[in-house]
Amino acid sequence: MVNKGRTIQIFLPFGSPRGIKIAEITNRTVQAIYIPRNELNKAGERSEAEGVGVYYLFGQNEEDSKPEVYVGETENCLVRLKKHNRTKDFWDTAIVFVTNNAQNQFTKTDIKFLERLSYDKAKTISRFKLNQTVPQASFVPEWRQVDLYDIFETMKILLSTLGYPVFDEIRKSAESDTENIFYYEGKGIKAKGEYNEDGFVVFKGSEMYGQTTKSIHNYLLSKREALINDLVVKQNGEHYTFTEDHQFTSPSQAAAVVLGGNANGWNEWRDKEGKTLDEVKRREV
Repeated sequence: MVNKGRTIQIFLPFGSPRGIKIAEITNRTVQAIYIPRNELNKAGERSEAEGVGVYYLFGQNEEDSKPEVYVGETENCLVRLKKHNRTKDFWDTAIVFVTNNAQNQFTKTDIKFLERLSYDKAKTISRFKLNQTVPQASFVPEWRQVDLYDIFETMKILLSTLGYPVFDEIRKSAESDTENIFYYEGKGIKAKGEYNEDGFVVFKGSEMYGQTTKSIHNYLLSKREALINDLVVKQNGEHYTFTEDHQFTSPSQAAAVVLGGNANGWNEWRDKEGKTLDEVKRREV
């Protein structure tokens, strides 16, 4: 599928680029409201936040291998967020989706369908850790499902634009597309992955070295422990094997976790011809 150009408008109602944002694709009827938890009271000044909609709570637990997400639906987003502010600790950001047309609001059936669709897609892609039970499914006629899937695509784009690619596929290249895949082989292990816009994704089936060096940074130790605890990697003899694709923030973080010690990923990852990631992606630019 060829990506089409889109115009996204982001309005800063209080003037701060790190505060509340209202984002929409200019020819669509859905808008996203980005709300930092510490500005929840300010959100009360925006009537949009009180609409019928679907919302996402995002947070990051240092002991987890992935960021967390909670998906919900409600007839008044602001009221529900205030309740979550009192009862849920993990989140620091909420993104609410409502319609920008007062005469064409979401129905209760619409938002329940979008909630379950969001849950299922997030679970399948597994880029974020779901912090909730499975939402109930709702019956929606086929003609309306077509509309809601289209609306979901808009939500997906806006979430990614606002920094939360919860529905973006981690792996962009097929295994046969050797031009964009890089490898590591040594220390008795093999690994492969892809350099992408978010860093470096290590593919399912890759191996992680079973031991760590004494000089490895503490945050890398924590990352390895989180991968083990969340079963992203499972022990296989002396080493570990990735049970799913996993996104790292950089080629070096990916290499260091895989090798069990501080590493320069630009030099460790190589293509099929033996060229380093540095030679292929930086020197030839």
